[in-house]
Amino acid sequence: MALLRTRQELEAWRRQQRGPLHFVPTMGALHRGHEALIAQAAQPRAEGLPVVLVSVFVNPLQFGAGEDFSRYPRHLARDGAVAAAAGAAAVFAPEPAELFPGGEAELTRIQPPQSLLQSLCAPGRPGHFAGVATVVVRLLALVRPQLLLLGEKDWQQLVILRRVVRDLGLPVTVQGCATVRQPDGLAFSSRHAYLSAQEQRRATALPTLLTAIARDGLRGGSEPTPAAAAELRRRLEQSGLDVEYTALVEAHSLKPVHRVAGLTLLAAAVRCGSARLIDHTFLMSRAPIVAIDGPAGAGKSTVTRAFASRLGLIYLDTGAMYRAVTWLVRQQGADPADAAAVAPLLLDLDLQLLGGAEQRVLLGGQDITAVIRSPEVTAQVSVVAAHACVREALTGQQQAMGKSGGLVAEGRDIGTAVYPDADLKVFLTATVAERARRRAQDLTQRGFVVPPQAELEAQIADRDHQDSSRSIAPLCRAGDAVELITDGMTIEAVIEALVDLFRQRIPHDAWPDPAP
Repeated sequence: MALLRTRQELEAWRRQQRGPLHFVPTMGALHRGHEALIAQAAQPRAEGLPVVLVSVFVNPLQFGAGEDFSRYPRHLARDGAVAAAAGAAAVFAPEPAELFPGGEAELTRIQPPQSLLQSLCAPGRPGHFAGVATVVVRLLALVRPQLLLLGEKDWQQLVILRRVVRDLGLPVTVQGCATVRQPDGLAFSSRHAYLSAQEQRRATALPTLLTAIARDGLRGGSEPTPAAAAELRRRLEQSGLDVEYTALVEAHSLKPVHRVAGLTLLAAAVRCGSARLIDHTFLMSRAPIVAIDGPAGAGKSTVTRAFASRLGLIYLDTGAMYRAVTWLVRQQGADPADAAAVAPLLLDLDLQLLGGAEQRVLLGGQDITAVIRSPEVTAQVSVVAAHACVREALTGQQQAMGKSGGLVAEGRDIGTAVYPDADLKVFLTATVAERARRRAQDLTQRGFVVPPQAELEAQIADRDHQDSSRSIAPLCRAGDAVELITDGMTIEAVIEALVDLFRQRIPHDAWPDPAP
């Protein structure tokens, strides 16, 4: 493994690398949490096998007066061995003069938004996050990675750096990784080196009480309030810990809240002996919901199914529900354009979606999974779906399914009409030509006759017009949806993009990946 000490050595090493570069910045004293970050950084992605660079730099800008800069643990040789064993190709360990060639007085500094500095650690550590942001941006400029990996344990730092990267338009994806804990529940920290055996035992009250207060508050449907933070402080002090703060805040804005609405953070900072320790737990009023909208033929069903499996969410194919009703209308000989003829067929509608590796669609107990994908159903589904009675019946079913969350749904109006409060909304689309090409492949695989490309494009354009111009729940991008244009992307690349978007909103600490 390469040990790089200067900017010149870093640049020379970087020019020799092939494939994506993933970056894990640290202050050294590497532990199991760092190892997990490096191992995650080394995982293959759609764009290829990554090269992992770890930096080791004890940043003087993020230490305040009287803090532990001079005695912060430094073990570069050991850190290099740990990093290499975890999957790093190189360690960049510069001296301050390499990052601040003109000295600190001449350094251009990054100032995070004041709105993110009003709670948690920031008020008690003035200048800390500006120091973190300044050095991380400097490192990103030198390293130029495709992926930056940070631990969720330092949640405020992760939120701030994501905002800084977004505001500066830096070409890097920020990925948070789950907090790694000791068997006693204490989150790994380099500052554990300061703890005696007795202090280590006392420090375990921090994760134990965070979990207990959150569990007790949510039991029976009640919600923690600011009183929960006060109760947490009282119990931490009873355990012999010196409490710096306890707080209940909205997870992404970091603003204090009075109830759990969406993703909420219950956090604390304490001192145990000479060590300062932080920890948190996430609270959710329901499990996550992801809404994926987009035009016909954009590949929503294919990627949504795999995306849901990747994150342990239930896959809800709402398009299949509309196809099922369309198939029923055809089977009953009703006029698909006549709402009065369609409405009676919705009474006591027995429609089921069954999970598994391949979701099955049952209507009245009959498996119609394959037949609802026929060109005849496809040609009429927009007409049937436009009826208010159909929309009302199926939207009601979908909202009932989503009451407790934990699902990902795809369709035409999921983020606008069905789940307007979804945690993540994506408008997944592609050009008409690309969608026609995919439609031809799908028809071939299913054994149907494939029309000429021009005819397929005309059909898709006509359906886009029908879906976007209907009077009830027209196809449109929700104002807070992220548009993802998938031309030229592999299925795996689209899935990874969706996972990245999800993890920007729902951290691993709140919704862990399912066990393999």
